[in-house]
Amino acid sequence: PGMACAGMGDVLSGLAATLLAQGWAADLAALCAVHLHGLAADLLVGGGIGPAGLTAGETIDAARHIFNAWLHSGRNGN
Repeated sequence: PGMACAGMGDVLSGLAATLLAQGWAADLAALCAVHLHGLAADLLVGGGIGPAGLTAGETIDAARHIFNAWLHSGRNGN
């Protein structure tokens, strides 16, 4: 039920569009966006938010934190 709320499709398409705009291949951007979208929701639920009542804004914030962690770990070779 967490992903069945207003704006979640917009979040997913926005994640994919952001990666495409950064030059990612379309298939990789789509796969990564879906994975990131799901991980963001899992992070929120694991933190006690939801599963019902997740908002698009919360999901965007969680996705941003996850993506930045990925970038940071890649720079440090972790």
